[in-house]
Amino acid sequence: MGALSAGLIVGVVAAQTRPGPMQSGQHAAPGAATPAPGVAAPTGAAESLDVNQLFATTCGWCHLKGGREDGKGPKLMGTALSDAELISRIKRGKPGEMPAFASVFSEQQLKAIVTYIRELKP
Repeated sequence: MGALSAGLIVGVVAAQTRPGPMQSGQHAAPGAATPAPGVAAPTGAAESLDVNQLFATTCGWCHLKGGREDGKGPKLMGTALSDAELISRIKRGKPGEMPAFASVFSEQQLKAIVTYIRELKP
């Protein structure tokens, strides 16, 4: 088999294992064991965490305007929940309303998301 044929076969097999453009794949975030499609995962602890991108690509679908407005999920800016309650809600979700993300985010990412929520301004 020629190099061109082998390359085409490898490309076809790789394309078949990735979700299509309208498929979500698994819930994952940058730095998680399985990153979301199109989101690069940091390879080392020294890399900075882009919490804005993390929030936008994972939470922003439901918490609109970066968490500043109600959407499918509630407005997060000015929440009365404690940091521990926010982390618990993110990890466990809320049945029928929010999926659980315990296997998606690292402790560093959870703390960064809480800090992001606390720093939200209109």
